[in-house]
Amino acid sequence: MSSPVLHDLHPPVADLRREVLTGLEANPKWLTPMLFYDARGSHLFDAITALPEYYPTRTEIGILRDCRDELTELLGPGAVLVEPGGGNGIKARLLLDVLDAMAYVPIDIARQHLFNAAAGLAADYPEIEVHAVCADFSRPLQLPDLPRGGRRVAFFPGSSIGNFEPAAAVELLSRLAGLVGPGGALLVGADLVKDSARLEAAYDDVQGVTAAFNLNVLARLNRELDTDFDLARFAHHARYDREAQRVEMHLVSQVAQRVSLDDREIVFDAGESIHTESAYKYTPAGFRELATKAGFEPWREWLDPEELFAVFLFSC
Repeated sequence: MSSPVLHDLHPPVADLRREVLTGLEANPKWLTPMLFYDARGSHLFDAITALPEYYPTRTEIGILRDCRDELTELLGPGAVLVEPGGGNGIKARLLLDVLDAMAYVPIDIARQHLFNAAAGLAADYPEIEVHAVCADFSRPLQLPDLPRGGRRVAFFPGSSIGNFEPAAAVELLSRLAGLVGPGGALLVGADLVKDSARLEAAYDDVQGVTAAFNLNVLARLNRELDTDFDLARFAHHARYDREAQRVEMHLVSQVAQRVSLDDREIVFDAGESIHTESAYKYTPAGFRELATKAGFEPWREWLDPEELFAVFLFSC
């Protein structure tokens, strides 16, 4: 197979409009982090991963390089790799270079970014079936027909699991357990608890790339839902909540203002914020407990020398 099969399950605009209204009319206001990943947002996130302050990507890649031969032995031949939030596929390539995989299934909300990455992977790994699924992986979904016989492996790198509230994280991992089935596995990255200065710098870089990434959510709403956000009237803010063990990203209204969406008017006080993302940090024991609640059993784990990040392998 030299070209990917695209399965477009993208949610309709009406669903997006409903969810945005729910968040903006709440107190405090919030927006789902899934809104980050339109085409521009996906490119901005790729740029974030290369920033000097943003340690998670390079640290996780180092761990995966070090452990991938061991992973090959543990997972065995004929694996089917399912990656929620497939992104640019760089981390999947590290595994596909060594795994005897039958199929690779990236799942991502950014359709064109997903398809471009999947096309490159299909061309570079012609012996592997590539099925690109455009969907919101935070919601229930059904995988396309896939080759049978090998172990199904959910590959969830990047500490994306940290974007979910703990109960929602357990629910998502439970769905992944259902997708891989008995005998399947979960390979997942998790960012670890560390000092607040390092965490806040990772989410508020000096070049302003993360700020542009956050503000792009409002630009997307203006384009897709015909809202009238003035981006110059909002500022990016990131802070670490030590008690909750999470970094929060906000868009803070710099003035009192009103924004329209359909026939609704969203009122902002000066200093009021929209909570756009939480990024939970874990201890290794805490993350093992989370995955166990979802039906997985600890199998193996790897940490970098500084213990900034961990990659866990669980069995189902």
